[in-house]
Amino acid sequence: MTDHEPSEISYDEQFYPARPRRLRPRARLRLFTRRPKEQIGKPVGDNEHYVSWLTDQSMLADATEFARKFAGQGSMWQNPFANPDPRAAIEKTSVWFTAYPISMITKPGTSFLGTLGDPELWSAFQAIGIDGLHTGPVKKAGGLDGWNATPSVDGHFDRISTQIDDLFGTEDEFRAMCEVATVHDGTVIDDIVPGHTGKGADFRLAEMKVGDYPGIFHMVEIPEDDWKLLPRVPRGRDSVNLDADAERRLQQAGYIIGRLQRVIFYDPGIKDTNWSATAPVLGPDGVERRWVYLHYFKEGQPSINWLDPSFAGMRLVIGDALHSLGDLGSGALRLDANGFLGVERNTDDSPAWSEGHPLSEAANQLIASMVRKVGGFTFQELNLSIDDIARGSARGADLSYDFVTRPAYHHSLATGDTEFLRLTMHLAAGLGVEPVSLVHALQNHDEMTYELVHFAAVHSAELFTFRGEEITGSALAELIRSELIERLTGEAGPYNATFTQNGIASTTATIIAASLGITEIDDLSVDQVESIKNAHLLLAMFNAWQPGVFALSGWDLVGALTLDRKQVAALVASGDTRWIHRSAYDLMDYRPDATESTSKMPRGRSLYGTLPDQLADPDSFASKLAAILRVRSQFGLATGTQLDVPRVSHRSMLVMVHQLDIGKQITVLNFSAEPISGTVRSKHLPPGSVVVDMVSGIQVGEVDDLYSFAISLDPHEGLTLLVGEPDE
Repeated sequence: MTDHEPSEISYDEQFYPARPRRLRPRARLRLFTRRPKEQIGKPVGDNEHYVSWLTDQSMLADATEFARKFAGQGSMWQNPFANPDPRAAIEKTSVWFTAYPISMITKPGTSFLGTLGDPELWSAFQAIGIDGLHTGPVKKAGGLDGWNATPSVDGHFDRISTQIDDLFGTEDEFRAMCEVATVHDGTVIDDIVPGHTGKGADFRLAEMKVGDYPGIFHMVEIPEDDWKLLPRVPRGRDSVNLDADAERRLQQAGYIIGRLQRVIFYDPGIKDTNWSATAPVLGPDGVERRWVYLHYFKEGQPSINWLDPSFAGMRLVIGDALHSLGDLGSGALRLDANGFLGVERNTDDSPAWSEGHPLSEAANQLIASMVRKVGGFTFQELNLSIDDIARGSARGADLSYDFVTRPAYHHSLATGDTEFLRLTMHLAAGLGVEPVSLVHALQNHDEMTYELVHFAAVHSAELFTFRGEEITGSALAELIRSELIERLTGEAGPYNATFTQNGIASTTATIIAASLGITEIDDLSVDQVESIKNAHLLLAMFNAWQPGVFALSGWDLVGALTLDRKQVAALVASGDTRWIHRSAYDLMDYRPDATESTSKMPRGRSLYGTLPDQLADPDSFASKLAAILRVRSQFGLATGTQLDVPRVSHRSMLVMVHQLDIGKQITVLNFSAEPISGTVRSKHLPPGSVVVDMVSGIQVGEVDDLYSFAISLDPHEGLTLLVGEPDE
């Protein structure tokens, strides 16, 4: 008997394999109806009723039930799962609307999920070309203080339950939404958070040292004799962040691994380190304990431990994924914060290894493979280096959020210069990150991120050629940040705001306004709105007229502006300025007189109007976006292959050359507010080829013997061109 050797497969076999069609997930389990237990006695660890109540609320207990429903089923073996398949994911859904639950103005008497299941809304989506809906986080989040729920500290990304939050609707409404989406050829995308939870039942049981619950988290019990190493927890709080000295003392004592590679959301006196210490907590055994726990993000988001012997964290996350796909009926999942699943101490005094760790890759492969096994797909928001995105995509998520070009295309708009954008695209190509594997997006719930981790961290000492000079990665990152801040905030854009060290709180419309030199947005003229709309469409062309997924938000569809900080003063008081760009919006004119969403987010000003009004106007943003997306769909741009991002003859021009099934295609964009003329040149363009505008069908040029042709573009104009072979 000889060992089986895996055969080598070609590129085409990898992406277009002869294998069974994936089965579509659908709501089918309807597992159980939860019956809340009575709240008896005090909410303390030696009260068996409280411990039992917490256990019934916990995600780990639910995960055990979900897993049993799938075990031993033939359906678990009907889908290929080993390799990521971005094209298969894109063929299911390639244009996504990304919702943000607390900001959507809903239909009267209808919940958020009920509104997203409105057939009229889906008809509008279908008219535009949107075939995917990412709901955003809709399950219960925040924490528990005794019997009482505490609010989310991070926009419902601090999950504490598999149950839908009553604030957003019901499980039945989620299932109905999925069915309406299917009727309109759409797919619903849900969220899981494999990196952390909130301080819910699972964390409270972990603090009490109940069963496997401590194994869910990166937490270390500190013996009472060493409580002197821990800071005092202020009255009214359940934990306190460690300062650098306390972190060092606990590391030297052998309890924690100490410093990590960076402190995300660093804020002196509020978050000095990635570690916090709990107050004393009484367990069922009558013992009081204090713990130190890891949190990459906020103090209320304890990190999940993916390599504890109990594998409790893994069980929790996989169970949550199975619930979304098998019980609720979603077709895909976003993996949030999935780049921070492994952490390891270094042997010297350098920071612990916490980014790009192989355990993160292994954990992501497990999650993504499980999702593919039940017929879904995943995408990841991995704001790490391009190298890490490439490694994470090798066996993990099918698609990755495009953190590669997102700050770069904003920089191109702000400066009228595409050089940095072209640099990032070349780096991605060189490291094997193809555009078809990325989710190219306009605005989402987060700030316009300019962390530029690839340059600022992993490649900080590497030299890059930029503006004719050699510059280190760290210096380049600092230069790009400073130019973005200078041109988009402060006097240039007082309606935008920096967000810690991460980026700029802004909407797409306010980034454009600042780029156009508009310093006041309270009373925009008709011409100014038109200029903003045209630049907005240019950014849509950049993201949509290349392979991969195109995503946009409700704020994009209505042309939302940022809120005045006074309107969200309580929310931004802690320094989280992102709330200024999360205004409430009304897509369908559901409640024209509403001044806020049901979650009390103030309604913002919008430039473009509601979807019904826009779709009735051929010159509106939504109507022109629909034309952009029709070309994308008609010619199969989403699943093409990028061949070249050539040098340009004008600093404001960007050229992308793609191979489609029907031939070669060129996207040409003008990132400036001035008309430009130049030459498109690429070795991939055969001399004698005819170049035709794919929208109008009009010939715009012919490729000469230098593999080039001339082109002229109006301010913020974009063209998608088809190259006919010389003999055609």
